[in-house]
Amino acid sequence: MGVSRENHPTAVGRHVTMAVTDEAIDKIKEMLTDGRLRPGDRLPKEADLAGELGLSRSSLREAVKALSLIHVLDVRQGDGTYVTSLEPGRLLEAMSFVVDFHRDDTVLEFLEVRRILEPAATAMAAQRITDAEVVTLRAHLAAIGHAPTVEDLIKNDLEFHRLICSNAGNTVLASLLDSMSGPTTRARVWRGLTQEGALTRTLSEHQAIVDALAAHDAEGAQAWATIHILSVEQWLRATR
Repeated sequence: MGVSRENHPTAVGRHVTMAVTDEAIDKIKEMLTDGRLRPGDRLPKEADLAGELGLSRSSLREAVKALSLIHVLDVRQGDGTYVTSLEPGRLLEAMSFVVDFHRDDTVLEFLEVRRILEPAATAMAAQRITDAEVVTLRAHLAAIGHAPTVEDLIKNDLEFHRLICSNAGNTVLASLLDSMSGPTTRARVWRGLTQEGALTRTLSEHQAIVDALAAHDAEGAQAWATIHILSVEQWLRATR
């Protein structure tokens, strides 16, 4: 009788290794959550930390490697391993890496999530935005001119939305939305290339959003942001 793939010695060994590494990750995570390790702290020497946590040095090494990939730890050659700042933007960089592997058939799902989150962020920005920040947004829109190329418009559009989300005053929300902007960029490019009037409509909607922000009209800003994102979503559904 043959050995199934799941019960193959190599597969079993891999599962055991992953389980041990997961345990090591959990123990380091516990040190972070209970305050034994804080942002900026240097981890103890590998041998000392492995002994303290009851881990093998190899499993600890794998855990450190995994946590460095998601920006929880920073391995500095010749200096040691440090806890990062643990700021949301830093940690969510790992999510943007994962998001880059989306399939084209999930673009609509990303747009749906944006339609839920970004109008809320825009409403928050309307309540908190300063006059100086409104001036910055208007200058950003003015810089694009009235007849931009599709590429320039998309670049301007991405920065426009990033600025608004940063004005919402919630770094987690801003970082989350920034990490999700990539998957919807291609849809916006194709819309700009193929849909008649898309460039003009985008510029007009951007202006309406800024006007609502300047008036500190949270409901208006939220409504225009919803319309703005929904127009791309509806176009994409219609082309499928």
